[in-house]
Amino acid sequence: MEVNDALVEKLAHLSRLAFSGAEKEEIKKDLQKMIAFVEKLNELNLEGVEPLLHMSEEINVLREDEVKNSISREEGLKNASLHDDKFFKVPKVIKKEV
Repeated sequence: MEVNDALVEKLAHLSRLAFSGAEKEEIKKDLQKMIAFVEKLNELNLEGVEPLLHMSEEINVLREDEVKNSISREEGLKNASLHDDKFFKVPKVIKKEV
């Protein structure tokens, strides 16, 4: 694949970026290096190699749910700046417009 000014311009347009002439030249070099790397990977013989879907052989490794002690309502509300007997109170942030 050839990296030319038209490709860099198209990528700049799609990404909503603007580049100077020097930046475009640097981007062209970087893109060409990336494409060369991917093309080098295409040279590998991957016959018989299964695609890697997960990094480990384990499937759904989940811990068991454990019931643990929790704090009481009074304990949870004791440091709240505003509260009633059951809930935290916070300033109103949504105003209804009539």
